[in-house]
Amino acid sequence: MTLRNDRVIFPGQAIAGVSMLILLAFISFSCFRKENKHKKPDTAMTGRMITKAERFRLEKTDSCTILTIKNPWQGARDVELVYYLVNRTSQSFHYDDTSRIIRVPIKRIICTSTTHIAMISALGEEASIAGVSGTKYIYNESVAKRIRIGLIPEIGYDAGIDNELILKIAPDLLIMYGIGGEGEGYTAKLREMGIKVMFDADYLENDPLGKAEWIKLFGALYCKENISDSIFTSISVSYEQLKEQIAGKIKNRPSVLLGLPFKDTWYISPGNSYISRLIDDAGGRYLWNDIKSSVSMPYSLENVYLQSAKAEFWLNTGSVNSKSEIAAFDPRLKAIESFKNGNLYNNNKRMSPGGGNDYWESGTINPHVILKDIACILHPELFENYDLVYYKKIE
Repeated sequence: MTLRNDRVIFPGQAIAGVSMLILLAFISFSCFRKENKHKKPDTAMTGRMITKAERFRLEKTDSCTILTIKNPWQGARDVELVYYLVNRTSQSFHYDDTSRIIRVPIKRIICTSTTHIAMISALGEEASIAGVSGTKYIYNESVAKRIRIGLIPEIGYDAGIDNELILKIAPDLLIMYGIGGEGEGYTAKLREMGIKVMFDADYLENDPLGKAEWIKLFGALYCKENISDSIFTSISVSYEQLKEQIAGKIKNRPSVLLGLPFKDTWYISPGNSYISRLIDDAGGRYLWNDIKSSVSMPYSLENVYLQSAKAEFWLNTGSVNSKSEIAAFDPRLKAIESFKNGNLYNNNKRMSPGGGNDYWESGTINPHVILKDIACILHPELFENYDLVYYKKIE
């Protein structure tokens, strides 16, 4: 099993084989060391304002935009992947590692995460999506329709990625969601054959606004910087205003439990995670708020049960849709206070027929909407007659 800060990736998505991981990690490390030897273009640079995101930066020069992705997978340390976004009309830009040169605006792109689709859609560029990973998990109806009629194919995951199909699609860019450094090894052959590959780290941002700010990266890819800046400003203003409104009106902070066990192990999001920040801003008290970590933490079911028996609210309960499904995990869970008083809510109100959850798709660029959902759950008196968008009550 592979873990994110707020999500668990179950077997089938994880990579087996310790020896293979070691080999690929060695290949990846060699690539990074080699990349650092390339000389950057000697041009004047001005930074674009990145206020919340910690995993990327953009620097505008007179010949290109330099994009740096920082530590793009869980556990990465001091890894920086540099890309040069060069306008299609420019003939004067030269750099010795051509695999790092991306011609913009992007016309054809392959996405390996639904969060990419949400941001591309917000910029009105859905038609540029030429391939995806996990076709059945796409919630966006426009993209899902193009999948159904065969215009967008499935390209596979990680070690199972279909290189021949990708070469046939001939995208301007393959944007990867990497759960580990081995992703560099999976895509090495594609880069050798001229496919431009970029790693995206939006899922590792702990600040809800930091995650949403990745729309600025897509703005740079599509030469729509002004539009992406405007979208993010609107999101940020809405979020901050709502956060202040909540803080000024709440009289208490109810305790909140998250998640469900998996095979007798409960993977707990740390107190510095994306979801714990949302709970805090929504006027709640996350039970593990004082624990800091870069990954989800495995706890025994017994340990979690003892610490959460008095939890007033229980959120993000996996894929379940009923209290009986929760009780099926372990009968003791029925004794938790939030189970008994009916304060159970899951973030799976918007689901695709194939099981895709829009919370993880459009929710990425709607943190203000998620914040209001959670605040309404914890403090219903603040927002009378408000209909939850991403959450629903579990009966």
